[in-house]
Amino acid sequence: MNDFELSTHVRDMLLERNILEEWFWRTINHPDKKIKEADNNMHYTKAINENNNRVLRVVVNTDVYPNRIVTVFFDRRLIKMAGR
Repeated sequence: MNDFELSTHVRDMLLERNILEEWFWRTINHPDKKIKEADNNMHYTKAINENNNRVLRVVVNTDVYPNRIVTVFFDRRLIKMAGR
């Protein structure tokens, strides 16, 4: 957890989007997928069982230290299928 810093902006996003901080950390520490995207940011995704298996996406700029959280949101484009 020490490699990531939660800014006030990210904490505000968590509140506004009804995302528990525990879900955020679960996504970072135990992602279903972790992919470096074309935007050069690392994208972590995780289905959150407690929220109808909606997929949480955390976008992180890993080129700076501590790693900068760019955004966090439930990605409506991704759906966790039952049994997968």
